[in-house]
Parts: sequence; structure tokens; C-alpha cells
Amino acid sequence: MEYEFEGKTEKEAIDNAAKELGLEKDDFDVEILETQKNGLFKKGFVRIRVHTGNTLSSSGFSGKDETETRHRTGTNKAIFGEPAPQNEFEEKMTEFTTGIIERMGYPGKVTVLFREKHKIGIKIDSEHSSILIGKKGKNLDALQLLLNIYAGKIGRDDMRVILDTENYRIRREESLVRLAYNVAEKVRENKDSILLEPMNPFDRWLIHTTLNDINDVETKSEGDGLYKQVRVFYRGLK
Repeated sequence: MEYEFEGKTEKEAIDNAAKELGLEKDDFDVEILETQKNGLFKKGFVRIRVHTGNTLSSSGFSGKDETETRHRTGTNKAIFGEPAPQNEFEEKMTEFTTGIIERMGYPGKVTVLFREKHKIGIKIDSEHSSILIGKKGKNLDALQLLLNIYAGKIGRDDMRVILDTENYRIRREESLVRLAYNVAEKVRENKDSILLEPMNPFDRWLIHTTLNDINDVETKSEGDGLYKQVRVFYRGLK
């Protein structure tokens, strides 16, 4: 299920959602839709979309046909340790991943990257990593979605699966943070707006949160479907 809430801050919006839905903050995921800073003639607010129930993503979250990525409100710490599967679920996930990439013709070694209470990281080591990642990570996102669907099929829809290879996820995040700051600087200089390329939900969330503390710049998601665009604009243009 999806719901939208507002608050003066992201924390207030999330608190409102938890109170209204009668859920703990760890029980739902949040996508930031819009942020607006306090101004002389308008009050600041944050608008969020809350997702409850079965969820996956481009970084491990989604829901049924909606493969949106959310900002997880929980604070579980990832445990990096033994890369070999430690239980039946991990064995099934690594075997399933191995089978997919072999049938694609791009075999590799599949191991467990990290473990959390409701999340697991799967890592692929392959000489075909660039192909498995694809343009802007779309192949990796598609594979990750398949893994999350499979996890639900075997009765573990409480788990989120994060798929990575060659540390692409980390490198992508660093690149997006740099992009966000560069675009914000151009927007401030030109007092204009810039519409970024279509991005998956997690990438959009990263742009929103990176620029959230820049007072004279705001962001807003535009479009429909999984790959929406983020518009970065100078305050006063909205």
C-alpha cells in the first residue's frame, strides 16, 4: 500500500506517517517526493510517499509491479563476514543468482557481501561485470529485481536483496552526489532550473537528500513510472 504525508521536516513527515498508520518506523519505507525550504512568503515542508507491505528496489526495495526504491528508516547495521552461504535461504539466493548469469552467458562467482536483519547483499565477481551492470546500472537493477521476486517466491518477502558487482553501487552513489552539487551550483548561478535524466528511485532519493540542506535550492520528482526525473530549481521559480 502507498500513502502520502507532509511535515515541516522529513522527520516530522515520517512521524506523522507512523502515527497515522499505527506502525513503527522500521515497518515502512519512505520515498521523498518534494522538499521546500522556509521562505519569506512560504513555509517549508517535506512531502513523502510511504510504502507498506512487500517491498524491493533498485538498491533492494520494490513492491509488486512497482519497483520503487525507498529510504529505509531503520538503523540496522550491515554485518560483513563469511562470504559463503550460512543457511538455506542464502544458499538458494546464491544458487539462483549463479544460474541466472550462467544462462545469460556471463558466469561468475557469487557470494554473500553483507547481512542485516531484513536485508542481504549478494556480490558477483565476474570478468563480464561491465555487461552485468549495463548502462547506468539498468542490467544490475533488473537482475536485482529478479532476485527480490525469487526471495518472495520462496517465502522470504521480508528480506531485501541488494545485488552488486565491482562496487558499482558505491561508485554510483559518489558520482550522483558530485552531480547533485554541480547542478545545484549551476542553478544558483543562473537562478534557473535543471531537469536531470530519468533515474531509479534510490538515485532520486540520493539527489533529494544531498541537496536538502542547501537553502536556496529545491528538488522535485517529475514523471511517471520507475524512472522519474528530478528537477533542481532555484527558490522562487516554483
